[in-house]
Amino acid sequence: MNKIIVAIDGYSSCGKSTMARRLAREAGYVYVDTGAMYRAVALYCLRNGWITAGAMEEEQISDHISSIRLEFRLRGDGGADIWLNGENVEAQIRSLEVSDGASRVSTIGAVRRELVRQQQLMGLEKGIVMDGRDIGTVVFPQAELKVFLTASAEIRAQRRLIELQSKGIEASFEDVLANVKERDERDENRTESPLRKAADAHVIDNTDLSPDQQQELLRELFLKTVGN
Repeated sequence: MNKIIVAIDGYSSCGKSTMARRLAREAGYVYVDTGAMYRAVALYCLRNGWITAGAMEEEQISDHISSIRLEFRLRGDGGADIWLNGENVEAQIRSLEVSDGASRVSTIGAVRRELVRQQQLMGLEKGIVMDGRDIGTVVFPQAELKVFLTASAEIRAQRRLIELQSKGIEASFEDVLANVKERDERDENRTESPLRKAADAHVIDNTDLSPDQQQELLRELFLKTVGN
C-alpha cells in the first residue's frame, strides 16, 4: 500500500489531534501534533518573559526561534510527547495561558517559517498524519488527503473545558469560550498563513458527531485515497 501524507486542519478544540493520532496508529503512520510545537514555543517565550498579558516581544522571539529545538519522543503506550530543548513539556503546554500564547506566537512570520521548515522535513518520507491550521495550504499543499475539521464554538469550548478539568486545570466555561473565539479570530486574520480550508479539502463538521462517527468518516476517506 502506497504511503501518503494526511493533512488535517481546522479550528481550535475540534479534536484534530485525537482523530489524527487514532488514524496514525491504525495506519502505522507517524503522527505530528503541530499545535504542540507552537505551544512549546509559547512556553519557552513565557518563561523568558517575551509574552505577557499585554505585550509580545516579536523581535526577541524572532531572534531566538532558531535556538529552540523541538522533537517528539515515543512513550511506552505508543503515544508521543513534545520535548523542548531536551525537556519533556507535554504536561506544561496544555494550560489556557500557553494556548493563548501559542495563538499569539503563531502570528510571527519567523516562527511560522521555522516550524513549517521543521514540519516539512518530518514528512519527506510520507506515511505521516499531521494536524494544525495550515498543513493542507502551506506545509503540505501536495498532500494526497486533506481534511478540514470544524464545529460550533460552544461545543468546542465545552470539550476544551472537560479536557482541562480532566487534567486538574480550573477554568470557567465563559473563559474557555472567550479563549476559543479569540483564537478563531486571530487564526483567521493573521497575515502569515491564516487558517483557511484548502480548495480540495474534505470538510467534516463534528458538532453533532461522536468521536467514533468522525473517525469512521476519516477512515473511509483514508482508505479511498490510498486505494487510488
